Amino acid sequence: MLLKDNIIVITGGAGLIGKEFAKSIIEQGGIAVIADIDEGRGVEVAKAIQKDLNSKNVFFVKLDITSKISIQKCIDCVHDRYGRIDALVNNAYPKNKNYGRHFFDVEYDDFVENLGTNLGGSIIPSQLFALYFQNQGYGNIINVSSIYGLITPKFEIYKNTSMTMPVEYAATKSGLIHLTKYMAKYFKGMNIRVNTISPGGVMDGQPDNFLRGYNMHCSTKGMLDKNDLNGTLVYLLSSMSKYVNGQNIVVDDGFSL
Repeated sequence: MLLKDNIIVITGGAGLIGKEFAKSIIEQGGIAVIADIDEGRGVEVAKAIQKDLNSKNVFFVKLDITSKISIQKCIDCVHDRYGRIDALVNNAYPKNKNYGRHFFDVEYDDFVENLGTNLGGSIIPSQLFALYFQNQGYGNIINVSSIYGLITPKFEIYKNTSMTMPVEYAATKSGLIHLTKYMAKYFKGMNIRVNTISPGGVMDGQPDNFLRGYNMHCSTKGMLDKNDLNGTLVYLLSSMSKYVNGQNIVVDDGFSL
């Protein structure tokens, strides 16, 4: 039980990866707070996890990562319930309706909106949770970036598909990795750690020809399953990594090599 009685808030907790993060936290003895803007989906996910794991160590809090009022309400709600918060996982990644266009089709307003929502949506929660952690005397922040925050896209694997690697994604995820280092250095002396997980691609209904192209660049498995990041998350949340700070851990089956 590496996370016994730890209280951990997961933004975007009702999503594909967020749900798996919540399960892994509970399985290691922790309490998972699913913080998501989609109230219906969040409540549904929390109930499903309670049933699947036969555990009450999960609950939902509505959260808008772009609103300081909403974030503070989330912090106050969790604190009132448990008296402390041990960690924040910045996992949310909202997109506007035009997200995912090819480079020459991206409009300025869409680029700014998506970059602001996603990179800004990690900064604002980090600000307010860090203030809480500073007052508490300790804290832990984990950001979820991507291999495409580190390497240039392998555009060839997108040929003959409707997919691309969005420029907003590359800008956001690379910025998040450096933001992690910035915060880790800025929080020196506050007993607040900040680290990043950079996953490779995760299975989510991608077409077969894309998967074949992607998997050719990997070492063994290829595209990750949604729970393949859980071990790294638990490590960074636990005391096993208490002196790991400002680091980026890549989990991609060798895709970025």
